[in-house]
Amino acid sequence: MRVCVIGTGYVGLVTGACLSHIGHHVICVDNNEEKVKLMKSGQTPIYEPGLSEIMQSGIQAGLLEFTSDLKAGVEHGEILFIAVGTPAMPNGEK
Repeated sequence: MRVCVIGTGYVGLVTGACLSHIGHHVICVDNNEEKVKLMKSGQTPIYEPGLSEIMQSGIQAGLLEFTSDLKAGVEHGEILFIAVGTPAMPNGEK
């Protein structure tokens, strides 16, 4: 299945990497270009045991990609996951 994950924090990156690990073609989208470059090289910007190895395996298999191009990610995905921070309300509540 073609999947797009928008946001590559703890939830989005782990979700995308694990979905690629079980055989789905995943494009993870993030608006931070430096973070995208880091992830394209198979390195993770967060600490999660084994995540870097899963990412590298997915990248090598052609099942895991990273981009800052939201349109390309959305067009790729049959299923979209939105994993971005919830904006706080004016009073600070989420």
